[in-house]
Amino acid sequence: MTDIDWTERFKGTVALPPAVRRRLNATARVIHIKRGDQVFGPMNIPDSLFFLYDGRIRVSQSSDSGREIVLYRVDAGESCVLTTACMLAEEAYNAEGIAETDVTAVVLPKVAFDRLASEEDTFRNFVFAAYSRRLIDMLRVIDDVAFGRIDVRLAERLLTLGDGLKEIRTTHQVLASELGTAREVISRVLNDFHKRDLISQSRGVIAFTDKSGLAAIAQSA
Repeated sequence: MTDIDWTERFKGTVALPPAVRRRLNATARVIHIKRGDQVFGPMNIPDSLFFLYDGRIRVSQSSDSGREIVLYRVDAGESCVLTTACMLAEEAYNAEGIAETDVTAVVLPKVAFDRLASEEDTFRNFVFAAYSRRLIDMLRVIDDVAFGRIDVRLAERLLTLGDGLKEIRTTHQVLASELGTAREVISRVLNDFHKRDLISQSRGVIAFTDKSGLAAIAQSA
C-alpha cells in the first residue's frame, strides 16, 4: 500500500490541502492485522490515532465475571473514537478491539495529530464529528441494554444478520455479547421464537422460517 494515497480514503483527510496530505503520507505508517488478533486491549495507553483503511474491528467490554458487551464496530473509512479519547486523555483503554476480518490500518503519531488538529479545521471537525456520532451510538446501546425488550432487540439483530439470507451461523453466546445480556436469556428467547415457528435451530445455525413474523416483533416496541 506504499504507493497508495491513504488520505483519499477518509472524509476528513481527502479535503485537506495537498501539502498537508503529503505530510500525512510521510508521517503515518501502515500496519496489517490478521483476523481474530487483538488490535488493542485494556491497560494499553495509545500514542497514535487509528484510521481503519480496510476491514472491520469489533470493540467490546467485559466484566470481571466474563460477561461481554459489544460497544460498536469500526468499519473501513472510519477512525476509532475510543483510541482518540484515550489518546487525548492519556489514559488506558477499558475495552478490547478485535479484528473481525484481516485489517489494514493507518497509524498517525500523537505529535502529528496534535499539530494537524490545531492547524486544520477540516481535520479537527472530522475527528470530533466522528467522536460525537459514536458517543450517541454508545448511549443508544446503554439505553437498549437498560430499557429495551430483549425479544425486540434479538429479532432486530437476527434480521440484520440474516439480510438476504435463509440462515445464519452464530452461537447463543455471540448473540448475548452483541446484545449485552446473558446466554441463558438469548437461549430462552430463541426457544420461544422456535416454538412460534419463526426460526429453526441446529448447532451453530439459525434458519429463518418466518421473517415477517420476526419483523413484526422487531417493530413492536
